[in-house]
Amino acid sequence: MAENETLECITEHERILQEIESTDTACVGPTLRSIYDDQPNAHVRFMEKLDARIRNHDREIEKMCNFHHQGFVDAITELLKVRTDAEKLMGQVTDTNRRLQEAGREVTAQTGEVIRCRIQQRNMATTVEKLQLCIPVLEMYSKLKEQLESKRYYAALKTMEQLEKVFIPRVSQYRFCQIMAENLPRLREEIKEISMSDLKDFLESIRKHSDKVGETAMRQAQQHRTFNSAVAKQASASHYTTPLYSLNGQTHTHNSLMMDDDAEYEDDGDEEILTAQDLVDFSPVYRCLHIYAVLGDRETFENYYRKQRKKQARLVLQPQANMHETVEGYRRYFNQIVGFFVVEDHILHATQGLVTKAFTDELWNMALAKIIAVLRTHSSYCEDPDLVLELKNLIVIFADTLQGFGFPVNRLFDLLFEVRDQYNETLLKKWALVFREIFELDNYSPIPVETDDEYNLVVSRFPFHDAEIEKQDFPKKLPMSQSVPQIYMQVKEFIYASLKFSESLHRSSTEIDDMLRKSTNLLLTRTLSSCLQNLIKKPHIGLTELVQIIINTTHLEQACRYLEEFITNITNVSPETVHTTRLYGLSTFKDARHAAEGEIYTKLNQKIDEFIQLADYEWSMAESDGRASGYLMDLINFLRSTFQVFTHLPGKVAQTACMSACKHLSTSLMEMLLDTELKQISMGAIQQFNLDVIQCELFASSEPVPGFQGDTLQLAFIDLRQLLDLFMVWDWSTYLADYGQPTSKYLRVNPATALTLLEKMKDTSKKNNIFAQFRKNDRDKQKLIETVLKQLRSLVNGMSS
Repeated sequence: MAENETLECITEHERILQEIESTDTACVGPTLRSIYDDQPNAHVRFMEKLDARIRNHDREIEKMCNFHHQGFVDAITELLKVRTDAEKLMGQVTDTNRRLQEAGREVTAQTGEVIRCRIQQRNMATTVEKLQLCIPVLEMYSKLKEQLESKRYYAALKTMEQLEKVFIPRVSQYRFCQIMAENLPRLREEIKEISMSDLKDFLESIRKHSDKVGETAMRQAQQHRTFNSAVAKQASASHYTTPLYSLNGQTHTHNSLMMDDDAEYEDDGDEEILTAQDLVDFSPVYRCLHIYAVLGDRETFENYYRKQRKKQARLVLQPQANMHETVEGYRRYFNQIVGFFVVEDHILHATQGLVTKAFTDELWNMALAKIIAVLRTHSSYCEDPDLVLELKNLIVIFADTLQGFGFPVNRLFDLLFEVRDQYNETLLKKWALVFREIFELDNYSPIPVETDDEYNLVVSRFPFHDAEIEKQDFPKKLPMSQSVPQIYMQVKEFIYASLKFSESLHRSSTEIDDMLRKSTNLLLTRTLSSCLQNLIKKPHIGLTELVQIIINTTHLEQACRYLEEFITNITNVSPETVHTTRLYGLSTFKDARHAAEGEIYTKLNQKIDEFIQLADYEWSMAESDGRASGYLMDLINFLRSTFQVFTHLPGKVAQTACMSACKHLSTSLMEMLLDTELKQISMGAIQQFNLDVIQCELFASSEPVPGFQGDTLQLAFIDLRQLLDLFMVWDWSTYLADYGQPTSKYLRVNPATALTLLEKMKDTSKKNNIFAQFRKNDRDKQKLIETVLKQLRSLVNGMSS
């Protein structure tokens, strides 16, 4: 085993030595460490082995040196021989070099000169080449400066783009190019700021020029509309000719009324019409748009432009506080709005995307809502119909102008219907003053005509035809007063004024006809009717005036059909059309006439009351005067003269007035007898009262107003007659016996009335001994009176229960 271990150790040491010999010295450490990590004292044996190996190698080196030593000595000997020849050669070379240097010194000098020239030539060529690269850059930069000085900013931006992308990259190594490249962004910002400043100046300019642009556009639209209207009129002239009518002392036709609306802008028709492009320089917008597009910031420009225009739109839409006072205020307002949207329409079509159709529609919808609100407010302040009419004409031209640029304007025409109502209201107020003035200046007496010319003048102004009056000789009188033809003419004037608003509304003849009829109905049923009612209620209007008013309203009522024909002639719409509105003049004048009739009845009764108040009966008189009272005779004379005037009243008005007066007189006389403040009545007073009632009956039987049948009018006094007969005849037995019978002689005598009057007479008999002779001659008669009183009280109590 010891031998085996020794053999293994020797083998291991041999391997380690081979490894040391074959590996790098840096890796020897781990190999040597393995010797110490092995068996104890192994390193001693290894050292021995290593020494043996070293000695072996020394022997091999010595053998090798011994083998090559002779060759080495021979080589050294030969080298020493060559040394002498080498020194000799060196001397020859040195001499040759010296002579060569001396011979080539001049050539060297000339060669250096040639080299220097060649270098200069090369440098010049390089310089020319580089300059040829730099010159275009400098030329482009110079061109850029010129473009900036001449304010050709869009071209300048294009030049910058070429400098950056083409020219500067070729010579970017030069400092001046670097400076140029650094300046270009700053120049772009300057161009941006300058173009934005130009845009702001442009926006300010168009704000100032909007008025003129709008005026020009509206004038063009008006001339176009006038031309179309003239062509249409010329085409229709061959079909019919509308009749002539008088308006404010001037002769007009239906067409002339339409032409009045065009007068505002036709005066300048011969002047050269300028377009928006002629009035506004749009180049700043185009330049700025192109510049921002080139700079890649178009969206910012578009947003800024739209924002500013929205602000300007709000300013334009804000009216002046006193705009409603004059038509010029409205005209300036419309001109500015039209100018604004004409500019926007031009920008929309002249640029691509700066403003869009959606943006302009949004602006227009906002503007339209504001315009309608403003016009509603300001038109409501206007009380002058002429100003409202001019406003309507401006709205029509305004709408036509913007419609020509593609903006929807239906809501404006709808607004015109509201303005039309306002216009009608102002017309009604104006005509109310006209009617009041006519009524105040009227003398309420028939119109006297002295000559045929005067008659024809009245007939030409009012459709009056009466065969009997025409046959009469001059001078003669027409039944109506002077207010009737004036009212009729003013109604026609109102129709013309209303028609002027209906023109140019793009409505059919049927719709215009309906508008005219409705507005005329308002005039008749509201304005004229109100004026008539107020006139009738005025305290200074007497019975004669009321009679004339009734006559006047009758003639005006008859003239309503001529007003219908008048409207038909204007609009050429047949009155037989299904939806044609009828005039309500008949009801208006009937209502006025009924009010006048009622006022006649009231005033007549008031006059009767005034006469009754003059009555001064001596209720305790022993016997009557034998003649009727003076106040009553005056009253009857007044009624006779009044009813003579009533003969001119139409229908049964006079009869009704007469019957009403008689009934009121009868009632007043009855109330006088039954007055609670009257405590005593003598038989003499009853007899005197009976004489007055007889005069009333005689008046009723004299037929003060023709048309009554039999004793109809006398029946108004039947209650008084039966009551007085009962007391005058003293026929109580018949009254009490026949009470409640239809054939009773005293059927109209009420027991309560009889009881009241009898008690007043009873009290008188007790104090004045009026019945003394009856008590002496026949005491039974006094008992009869007591019995009658009891029976009358019984009848009254029976009626109340």
